[in-house]
Amino acid sequence: MNKNEKFVITINRELGSGGRTVGSKLAEKLGVNFYDKALIKGLQEHYHLTTEEIEKIKGRKHNWWGDVQRLMQIAPNMTTGYYVLQQGNESDRMTTDEMFQTETMILQDIAAGESCVVAGRSGFHVFRDHPNHLSILIQASMPARIERVVRKQNVTEDEARKIIEKIDQMRENYVKKYTNTSRYDTRNYELVITMDRLTEDDAVNIIMDYINCQA
Repeated sequence: MNKNEKFVITINRELGSGGRTVGSKLAEKLGVNFYDKALIKGLQEHYHLTTEEIEKIKGRKHNWWGDVQRLMQIAPNMTTGYYVLQQGNESDRMTTDEMFQTETMILQDIAAGESCVVAGRSGFHVFRDHPNHLSILIQASMPARIERVVRKQNVTEDEARKIIEKIDQMRENYVKKYTNTSRYDTRNYELVITMDRLTEDDAVNIIMDYINCQA
């Protein structure tokens, strides 16, 4: 990956590995934006974006993502306007299939306009053909993951294990359905980092060293 050209870094991570924090710190270090599930889902729901609506917007405006960013900065609580889909009611929910297609379109258009770091969202698959893409997996042992979830969510170790196992299965099912591969298949990544004896800053430094070696 060449950091001097427009790039996208995708980070798949196990719950409790600290991968989201690594992604956020990495984006800050590189001076680019960080995007994760919460932001993309919030964008979909707040602006009622669907694949059909995105196509309409793109047909009217070339840099539609830049316009959405400006709109969010000017009126972050706006619920009506140019970018809102005026079909159906607020109780309507997109199907999982459409959500995946919409997420893919949003992410690809973001990366077309700027360098960025993306956490989750099957990014390794979405950007598999991107000419300047670095794909990373952040993982950790089960004891380390349990310890982090206990600390972050204030739950018991047994509860933490159940949460991890449930999320692991949900994420694996999601990835297999839409990518026909496993999120654990290391062939999907250029860099795999195990966090057990590392801090988030250590992981960021490892990634930066790897990027600099590619320059």
